[in-house]
Amino acid sequence: MKIAILSRKHNLYSTQRLVEAALARGHRADVIDTLRCYMNITSARPTIHYKGNELEHYDAVIPRIGASVTFYGAAVVRQLEMMGVFCVNDSVAITRGRDKLRSLQLLSKKGIGLPITGFAHSLDEIQDLIKMVGGPPLVIKFLEGTQGIGVILVETTKAARSVLEAFLGLKVNIMVQEYIKEAGGADIRCFVVGGKVVAAMKRQSKSPEEFRSNLHRGGIATPVEITDEERNMAIRAAHIIGLNVAGIDIVRSNRGPLIMEVNASPGLEGIEKTTGIDVAGEIIQFIETGIIHNDKDRQEKS
Repeated sequence: MKIAILSRKHNLYSTQRLVEAALARGHRADVIDTLRCYMNITSARPTIHYKGNELEHYDAVIPRIGASVTFYGAAVVRQLEMMGVFCVNDSVAITRGRDKLRSLQLLSKKGIGLPITGFAHSLDEIQDLIKMVGGPPLVIKFLEGTQGIGVILVETTKAARSVLEAFLGLKVNIMVQEYIKEAGGADIRCFVVGGKVVAAMKRQSKSPEEFRSNLHRGGIATPVEITDEERNMAIRAAHIIGLNVAGIDIVRSNRGPLIMEVNASPGLEGIEKTTGIDVAGEIIQFIETGIIHNDKDRQEKS
């Protein structure tokens, strides 16, 4: 089986581990720079070209699409879909997962537990927005932020107004969420592959002053036993967004588990080193199963 890994860099931990896992199971894996792909969009024979040549056919593709290249990366994945390649996460699911507001709205529609979240456009509505969410304290998030960047905790109404006025004045898309104090600066990352939680870890902020638990912000990770409710919530969330591979971030609140975020391109380093689980291997096994099912479907339709 030939697998393409869409990634900007060969030397990233996640990219290397996926290559290793594919080779360990007897497959070929090539790393393709997403931004070096260019497309011939035609109904007769859609193709992708790469570094001057037409890209050969691959059986499957693993998209590792960074936040800064979501639009172009999704277009490349969409072209591969048109060419009949099995995509671990399809283009629609990737764009849904990358849009924090849209993903929360989809989860809310299905009754998934979420922190109270507000979104507004007008400076005139700031006071009511703060009141509606129940702060302060409040968490203000950039819709395009990743790895804890663009996440701000404001502890007074005056500070919240100042930050919101600044960002809305600059036309930056932000959302406002309640601060889950009882979580104590911790969350749980559930790694979902093919409708199963294959690994989970607890991430704890590095100090009482730092509420963000992201490992890129110095958070400390430990293995964790999740409850059946948390497991089912993570699986449902990935399914609602349409992701076969996802990182689902959950906080434990006084009213039960709440989903903070859905990640369409979760990193492997933290989860594998913390839990000792071969998550990359789980992804390759999912591809093998998915291609078998796809082949059966084609045979039944022909």
